[in-house]
Amino acid sequence: MANWLESLFAFLFKYRPAVFEKGDFAFGSPTSVIVLLIAGALVGVPAILTYAAVRGKSTRRDRWVLGALRGAAILLLVFCLFRPMLLLSAAVPQRNYVGVLIDDSRSMQIADVDAGDARPQTRADVVRHLVAGPDSAIRKALGDRFLVRYFRFSSGTQRIASADDVTFSGTSTRLGDAIEHARQELEAVPLSGLVLFTDGADNARTPLGDELLSLRARSVPVFTVGIGREKFDKDIEIRRVETARTALKGSALVADVLVRQRGYGGQKVPLVVEDEGRVIASQDVALPSDGDLAPVRVHVALNDAGARTLTFRIAAQPGEQVTQNNAQQALVVVRDRREKILYVEGEPRSEMTFIRRAVASDSNLQLVTLQRTAENKFLRLDVDNGEELAGGFPKTREELFKYRGIILGSVDASLFTREQLQMLTDFVGVRGGGLLLLGGRHAFGEGGYAGTPLAPVMPVVIAGEAVPDSLTLLADIKAELTPAGAANAATQVAATEDKSSARWKTMPPVTSVNYVRGLKPGAVVLLNGVVPDGGRADLPTEHVRHYEQPVLAYQRYGKGLSIALPVQDTYLWQMDPTTPVDDPTFVTFWRQLLRWLTSDVPNRVTISSQSDVAAVREPIALTAEVADSGFVMRNDAHVVAHLTAPSGATRDVPMEWAVDRDGEYRATFTPDEAGNYQIVAEATSANGARVASDSARDRASDAAYVRVNPAEEASREFVDAEMRGSLLQRISRETGGKFYTPSTVSSLPEDIALSKRGVTVVNQMDLWDMPFIFMMLVGLVCAEWAYRKKRGLV
Repeated sequence: MANWLESLFAFLFKYRPAVFEKGDFAFGSPTSVIVLLIAGALVGVPAILTYAAVRGKSTRRDRWVLGALRGAAILLLVFCLFRPMLLLSAAVPQRNYVGVLIDDSRSMQIADVDAGDARPQTRADVVRHLVAGPDSAIRKALGDRFLVRYFRFSSGTQRIASADDVTFSGTSTRLGDAIEHARQELEAVPLSGLVLFTDGADNARTPLGDELLSLRARSVPVFTVGIGREKFDKDIEIRRVETARTALKGSALVADVLVRQRGYGGQKVPLVVEDEGRVIASQDVALPSDGDLAPVRVHVALNDAGARTLTFRIAAQPGEQVTQNNAQQALVVVRDRREKILYVEGEPRSEMTFIRRAVASDSNLQLVTLQRTAENKFLRLDVDNGEELAGGFPKTREELFKYRGIILGSVDASLFTREQLQMLTDFVGVRGGGLLLLGGRHAFGEGGYAGTPLAPVMPVVIAGEAVPDSLTLLADIKAELTPAGAANAATQVAATEDKSSARWKTMPPVTSVNYVRGLKPGAVVLLNGVVPDGGRADLPTEHVRHYEQPVLAYQRYGKGLSIALPVQDTYLWQMDPTTPVDDPTFVTFWRQLLRWLTSDVPNRVTISSQSDVAAVREPIALTAEVADSGFVMRNDAHVVAHLTAPSGATRDVPMEWAVDRDGEYRATFTPDEAGNYQIVAEATSANGARVASDSARDRASDAAYVRVNPAEEASREFVDAEMRGSLLQRISRETGGKFYTPSTVSSLPEDIALSKRGVTVVNQMDLWDMPFIFMMLVGLVCAEWAYRKKRGLV
């Protein structure tokens, strides 16, 4: 239908629509135009006025109608006398180049293109029909007008002899890299434009902005052809899995899984989590409405150490168009080491005893305790040797920064010097350690911490003046789980999220003597406490007025984590008369809390990769940070990345200092086999000595893992694989090109020829002899005669 209308337009107006869209209108010289206007006025005005002078049987309306018809005819004749023309810049045949880029990724194998009554065609079949094979009209038309250069692209871009050389087996789609590669290769020749045959399912990790700006600055238009459907009929996909990259052995991992579907809204399907083929978790998922994203929270227990590849999977459903996007993998490094935490307590109290008892049997936690028993006298528990903490609280950064977490109990700020308080601040902000602040008579504002260097680290706002007596009374607090708390591993005290939420509702109240004014702007509350006025939690709700106080809140401060627990007796969650003797809630809470406290604490040498998943022969960027024992960044270290391939083969990759950032070193390596690569960064000083000793407590090395999995990398091609028309339209719009679909692509060669790019010639095309103008002139004369005849004015 569209082609028929376009042919009719060309018959009536002599040229196709694209000619009028791209051309510039022009008339004769200004002098001839003025002469013709004067002549038209001298001839046309009297001719029109003849009707005004004639009366007879005509009415005023008749004279106006007849005058308008005659005037229109005369104006049309004058228009033809102007000899209007269309100035059209067209590409000189066989003098300009066109780059044709064909998406060679696996998403082009999706069969979602309607083929009438037959089975749907694959996107690859559509591309072959359009630009491959001897019968391709687009290929022939482009070859007749331009010098065509073909490229195929997926994770990389490669020049090919013809469109027949594509295989549609690439593992990723990188539109920006492909466009820039083709532009650079054709930069030295007259280029009329680039043509992009793709579904637009770009999964590169960088935005397209820079490439489009480069094309626009060089006046290179991109003509995009979208292949595929913008919406599937039936499909379930796991869009993304978000989880921690490292965890301590035995910890409960919380993974957020984003699920999207079309055609299965409201149904329940099982989501299964597998560890190396072994099912470790499963839960039913209620699918959202069509096109909506549903976050699903899954709790996974990690009991095996090492690099674990977790697979999150939803079984294929009947009628599903794409099944390759029903699973996603996540690499989690499970550490089996003992995290060392310093617990400083200012007075003997039961809270310390129960906390130590809760973590005593946890082989991955070491709670070193420093309890003040009298003036300048301390009790040391669970220290490594007789010298550790012999002089009380650490007095140097090197001594303090050996710990990965610090707990401050009911200890007055006066116990520390100002330098020690600043060290605590740097422990969080610079070293990246975890700080847990407990409630008590000498904690928070009651302990004199307002105005100290440690106050900004706290996630809560504390009182800066004397606390009123009414607020120093014992206040009962009933802990309530917040939405953020439901998503945090520290508050997961039961096997499932629902059971954990139900358990918190039945937990007995605890007490606090600390007045918290509010939260810092970036703080998050995990447990909120309802405090009745007067501290009577046993009174009916309607008899007292309540206000809220956070029970558990945290904030990120610098590189580290700060947690506030302004409660003095969490042991009541275990010792309350209503709590069963064998209830594990208190023990589970404290183990999870301390594991979270140390979960992201860095070593003195840290290494990370740009991505934890890659394809074979895909370059992987590595970044390491090196600090000394006081966590001052070192720029003079010799850093080497020791690589261990899945086969056991090893090699060393030197890392160079990044001049733009202190303590940062970079390198790149290319994996040549599939599986998990272990990467260990080791730093030595200029004289060859280790930057720090490599003991179990004091590391000068760090390990990371990269999963080289061609099958997984390929499966990402099918995530969000619907044809992205909006992205392709943006590319064409911002570069001066045009967007097409297979049904409209027939005009592509002509549109490129009229794009005014490359070597062009200006053609003057007369418009005065268009058949439409002749038909319109005859129509006006006939209309005047017919009207006069009908009105009896002949």
